[in-house]
Amino acid sequence: MTRKTSVRQGLLARRERFRRALLAWYRASRRRLPWRESPSAYGTVVSEFMLQQTQVATVVPYYLRWMEALPGFAQLAAAPESRVLKLWEGLGYYRRARNLHRLAKAVVAGATPREAEGWEQLPGVGPYTAAAIASIAFGRPEACVDGNVVRILSRLTRDGVLHADGARAARSHAALARGLLDAAAPGDHNQAMMELGATVCARRAPRCAQCPVRRFCAAAAAGDPERYPRLKRKTTESRSVVRVWCERDGRLLLHVNPPGSRRLAGIHELPTAEQAGLGDARAGAGPLVARETRGITRYRITESIHRARPPLRAMPGLVWVPIADLDSVAMSGPHRRWTGRILGVRPA
Repeated sequence: MTRKTSVRQGLLARRERFRRALLAWYRASRRRLPWRESPSAYGTVVSEFMLQQTQVATVVPYYLRWMEALPGFAQLAAAPESRVLKLWEGLGYYRRARNLHRLAKAVVAGATPREAEGWEQLPGVGPYTAAAIASIAFGRPEACVDGNVVRILSRLTRDGVLHADGARAARSHAALARGLLDAAAPGDHNQAMMELGATVCARRAPRCAQCPVRRFCAAAAAGDPERYPRLKRKTTESRSVVRVWCERDGRLLLHVNPPGSRRLAGIHELPTAEQAGLGDARAGAGPLVARETRGITRYRITESIHRARPPLRAMPGLVWVPIADLDSVAMSGPHRRWTGRILGVRPA
């Protein structure tokens, strides 16, 4: 028997004590989040979609506005896409909003699934999201394995395997997650694991002294929890983008991708020099008004915005939007921020 197998079997042998300690801590210490305080199947679905790749603190105000505007599957299904995107504006990864919109239409047209398998048939729902919805909203014994849970399980077992990525690490720990799952309270168990990873078993400087399951943790006992999980380092690719700022008669030139586009369909952005029919050199010759470097997945992108004259010919996707009406159109978060910054410092 390998050390890894032995540690896992030892943990599973003590799972009843592990579950009790975890749930007692969660029920006493959990954050008071709106989707927990007023639980519903719809609220669970909306929160799970919003929480994909987004921090809880960012999601809370979006969730509250969304639930006020579109309080159920029927209201979401009936809403125009433009309103859905506007409510989502700033959360990023807009495909989530479109998939959520499509999911609502499918639920309204049929029946609300109760099992994870049924949720996986709906737009935008993968194994993790399906397990979360089925367990939290319907009490089904499905184990959730996200990055937080992988980190906890890797540290509990001091897993020394170097995983190619987070998805493979999740698959490797799925059996252990199922073995530890409290089938009598699967929703609370899953939320407790995710809460523990988000607030105590952090990636850096974990708060081991405050951990309710420290006595079960091999990495805490060894004093090296930050070594786990072991994931291959991602390579980062640098890119540069030149965008243009064109004003005319109180209107701002923006670019919007048509419906059906794979990227940001219906979302307004400042056009790139290429989209505006200008070469980078020509656009770059104008005054620089903003520059920002940010990370997106495996890319480190530097975007510079230059004032430029209006294009000499019509280009696909370009629209002139009255500056007074900018708040009424859906813009991606960075472009909303840049636009507000530039307009805010413009001389009167």
